[in-house]
Amino acid sequence: MTTFGSGEHTYRIVENWAKLPDGWQLGDVGGVGVDRRDQVYVFHRGPHPMIVLDRDGNFVRSWGDGLFPRAHGVHMGPDDTIYLTDDGDHTVRKCTLDGKVLLTIGLPGRRQPFMSGNPFNRCTHTALSPEGDIYVADGYGNARIHKYSPDGRLLLSWGEPGCEPGQFNLPHNISCDADGWVYVADRENHRIQVFDGNGRFQTQWHNLHRPSGMYMPPGRCPICYVGEIGPYYDFNRGAPNLGPRLSILSNEGKLLARIATTPSAGTGPGQFLSPHGLAVDSRGDIYVGDVSYTAWPSLFPDIPRPKVLRSLQKFEKV
Repeated sequence: MTTFGSGEHTYRIVENWAKLPDGWQLGDVGGVGVDRRDQVYVFHRGPHPMIVLDRDGNFVRSWGDGLFPRAHGVHMGPDDTIYLTDDGDHTVRKCTLDGKVLLTIGLPGRRQPFMSGNPFNRCTHTALSPEGDIYVADGYGNARIHKYSPDGRLLLSWGEPGCEPGQFNLPHNISCDADGWVYVADRENHRIQVFDGNGRFQTQWHNLHRPSGMYMPPGRCPICYVGEIGPYYDFNRGAPNLGPRLSILSNEGKLLARIATTPSAGTGPGQFLSPHGLAVDSRGDIYVGDVSYTAWPSLFPDIPRPKVLRSLQKFEKV
């Protein structure tokens, strides 16, 4: 049996895990979430943008048709709700687990001026504080974090373009732990920054390459799962030790284990193209959503993109 990772963070691939209805196909998987029953919510760019599977990969239901033009981020609420961030629609929607929209933050289809700091210009991901406040990373067209009350009132914003503490170069993902610390995957600055709940900088982790996906389990769990993107430039494309890969860190940024292969990018077992959405179930199994179709031309510019690419993997804890 081929395994990945190391020590207590050792996993095996579950081959052909997702069983979709006949004729259905996953596009880029922007986000993944797991509910309290270990049902898996796959937020992808294609028909039926939200696909729900059980922990064995069997199809349960789908929803969201016509509502989400570009699936990006998933965050599971503690009250059987789900927060979905759509960077193409410039919105965050709080929904029930069967797709009823309870709250919309942002103006659907209307982006704010580039780098204006006003919400939103291609927002990327969402997280909740222990009190239920909503943090939104406003990443592609802004360099900003916004904090909202549970009912959607803007409370504060922080950040600007740059590479100093508290500045951002694509805040791509965001998490919040049980103590209220806010973790921001500052992707193109190759770091994760840590803030208090009011946006005051605390520390940063630098032992990462383009951190993109990020997941912290609820409660006081000292683990942070990070999906790192590999290099896209001609001069370092395919270089070892840079990803794409999945890293498991302590909540102080110490590397605990990595799922990585040589060569790094690819479609083989344990390989990734661009690990973008992460979730972990109650048994410690990891679900990784890949924006494979978007990443392929940058990773393999001289190879025509296959018609079908894998964009979701399950790693079962050994």
